Amino acid sequence: MTHQILIGQTLGFTADPFSTPVDNATDFQSNGGVVISEGKIADIGTADQMRSKYPHASVTDYGQKLITAGFVDAHVHYPQTAMIASWGKRLIDWLNTYTFPEEMRFADDDYANEIANRYMNLAIAHGTTTMCSFATIHSQSVDAFFTAAQSRGMRAITGKTCMDMNAPDGLRDTAQSAYDDSRALLERWNGVDRLEYAITPRFSPTSTPDQLAALGALWAENPSCLMQTHLSEQVEEIEWVKSLYPTARDYLDTYEAHGLLGDRGLYGHAIHLEAREIDRLQDVGGALVHCPTSNAFIGSGLFQMASLKAAKLNIGLATDTGGGSSFSMLHTIAAAYEIGQLSGTALHPAQLYWLATAGSANALHLGDKIGNLRVGNEADLVVLNLASTPAIAQRSTRANDIWEALFPTIMMGDDRAISNVWVNGKHVHNK
Repeated sequence: MTHQILIGQTLGFTADPFSTPVDNATDFQSNGGVVISEGKIADIGTADQMRSKYPHASVTDYGQKLITAGFVDAHVHYPQTAMIASWGKRLIDWLNTYTFPEEMRFADDDYANEIANRYMNLAIAHGTTTMCSFATIHSQSVDAFFTAAQSRGMRAITGKTCMDMNAPDGLRDTAQSAYDDSRALLERWNGVDRLEYAITPRFSPTSTPDQLAALGALWAENPSCLMQTHLSEQVEEIEWVKSLYPTARDYLDTYEAHGLLGDRGLYGHAIHLEAREIDRLQDVGGALVHCPTSNAFIGSGLFQMASLKAAKLNIGLATDTGGGSSFSMLHTIAAAYEIGQLSGTALHPAQLYWLATAGSANALHLGDKIGNLRVGNEADLVVLNLASTPAIAQRSTRANDIWEALFPTIMMGDDRAISNVWVNGKHVHNK
């Protein structure tokens, strides 16, 4: 059995820093060592300890760079890669003007493969080692995404996006075909290598009750799968849902009534929640996914991180490419900080970094596999240069602790800060 030791500053989490004091929730070593063997983290400690325990291991010394778990992006639309940063629309107009025409192009296998590979390359370059993505209604869009992830050894999640109303002809399926196609894709891909399938109704405005019920039935048949959708992103959207589902108690009830509320559910955005919705999500353990760059870019509103975490809700973080305006989880963390400030809460750097790693992994029910420097976890790692630009370097050199050193990279960092990336114990990116 061969071992690889990575030396540098190391940062992991022992608990959720939203509920545990930061010093007790984090494990930081200023001269740490991470041992990789057979694709997993075999040991962690000080550099001297790891060198002594594994004298025959090969060693990569990253100096003062920071070694952490790779970023986990809990809500992505990889088919929107090419249309990221499209100007000036609210959600519904944005979908009709930019998203739907682009997604229709994924009927072409070659185009789906091109964008899937482009997206994976961009994600890795920004330090993202796992993502949960929506595909399009086309089965080949799922195949393209999983094939691109599989070829890179990545842990990745996606599902066919199902829509049978309020979408163009080229992007509508039916309740039956949504069930049949999703089931076939689930059976083809779920659990293969590091891949998982997510049952994926886009959102209630583009699915009839029959389709939601069909996908709810599929989830009941496959309860170990994730289910992903959108919830309460914009006020106009919520009013639209009320008009389409007049008997529903609220937006969440359109899912609950059709078997699409559960502990393995992922509900993107969730900005304008009502009290009953918060209570039900807390009851069942469903996860919310905060998409701060998207929420700001499309003008959706301010996610209430402090109160929702106080309610013990499970929350992950996401770029929401391409409604989100960056592929970078660092930019996303910075936006989460700014949204928190606007909402009256200054999130600590430990809380921000936890959201982008362990928090998102927990939301995806993968916390025992990824998202943390922990023995036994899969070796998906990012190495951060905490002095990647002159502006960041001049600030970080004044730091009194790791949080003051890390925070300038959180707020001003980009792909230049991503020094190295390891996926499943293999070195895949070097800056």
